[in-house]
Amino acid sequence: MKTKLSYSLMISQLSYLSIVMFVLLASSCKQNTPATAVENKSTLDNKTEIDSFIDHYTKDDLYPVMYALLEDKDGNPIYDHGSINQEMFPKKEVTKDSWFRIWSMSKIVTISLVLDLVEDGLIKLEDPVVDYIPEFKNLKVAVNKDGKSLTDYYDEKNQIAKCPIYLVTMESTMTILDLILHKAGFYYALTGIPCIDDPLIEMDIVKSKNNQEFIDKLAKLPLIQQPGTNPYYGLNTTVLGFVAERATNKTLKQLVKERITDPLKIEGLQYHLPKGELLIPPVSGADSILRLAKLGELDIFGPNVPDYRAEHELFLGGEGMVATANGYADFLRMLLNGGTLNGHRFLDEETVKEIHSPHTQLNNPDGYNGYNLWVSSDSLRLKGFGDEGLWLGGGYEGTHFWVDPKREFVGVFMTQIFKAPPGGEDKDNRIRGLFYKI
Repeated sequence: MKTKLSYSLMISQLSYLSIVMFVLLASSCKQNTPATAVENKSTLDNKTEIDSFIDHYTKDDLYPVMYALLEDKDGNPIYDHGSINQEMFPKKEVTKDSWFRIWSMSKIVTISLVLDLVEDGLIKLEDPVVDYIPEFKNLKVAVNKDGKSLTDYYDEKNQIAKCPIYLVTMESTMTILDLILHKAGFYYALTGIPCIDDPLIEMDIVKSKNNQEFIDKLAKLPLIQQPGTNPYYGLNTTVLGFVAERATNKTLKQLVKERITDPLKIEGLQYHLPKGELLIPPVSGADSILRLAKLGELDIFGPNVPDYRAEHELFLGGEGMVATANGYADFLRMLLNGGTLNGHRFLDEETVKEIHSPHTQLNNPDGYNGYNLWVSSDSLRLKGFGDEGLWLGGGYEGTHFWVDPKREFVGVFMTQIFKAPPGGEDKDNRIRGLFYKI
């Protein structure tokens, strides 16, 4: 029997054309909510124009590959189109079943998995992380020479001025909820503070042979802030995945398969690349031209990035999954349908509501953050990029998703690029905006 998430705990802290047939219901809509597109899914009258806009990204050498997929809540296709840069990859095709590295789009999968464990009473959001990872018992926190948190102020030109750092003891208990909300103090090698980044880079933790080696290395590094204070994006969800593994004595690969993809009948979302499949190599436009990325250019972890070999028993819940557009859209449809898909309930409706409820960045004019799920404000509509109340996320190599709960559809953009060359910026908003302009 699944138990409900604690309400008091979960309420705590915390890219111009349109789908013309997405019309507003008149007086029959009690909440003035736009109609669904289910009955009009085949009448997208500006598909050719949208196709051309997407194609220009690859034809103009801005991206190596582009694929867009929209589905309604039942999985009926509303739009799909793919385009590949023929100069870079003349023998490749891209479809809804092509595989991509999704990086941080792994995070909401891991968070959903952990919430399932909470519902089953295996863990609690308020549990101390050290209950599952005792190696973190003696973690230290980095502060500046005045004893202040390194996240209390930010000056891009002056990050080096925060060095040297001094180490102090943790003053608060790091909880599972802190990991979900990115309040635990873990970080990527992108802080811009050399005395924080350099040790993480030197450890090359992504090359750890398993979670134990990863944890042992991470335990030697300081946190960037006291747990439970400000949201700071980093390795928090990766550690969350390790908690899930420790709590169940199973790998994340097993847990995703047993609890999500098998019962929900999702194909195209997993750890490790299927046998015989190939991924597009990392691509960069950092030099204003499209080219294969240099070794170490994708530096979120340091010199190396995750690999997807079946023999590597390290599963990174924040960055390590691969997916197809089709598979990831199915996962999003589960959230859109309040926790169910293909006749199986994975999460309770109240749990899904907590995922997209306000938890952090509550004063941001562009929206707020739920459980690592951005929810847009009306500013997105005013800019012509979508609507208020969209659930959005993305990955390090340009992948992107959104859920429109008003119109009841999901959208997935797949690509693989580290940094777009000039002219390729803000593609998520620009393409998404095509489906909303009236």
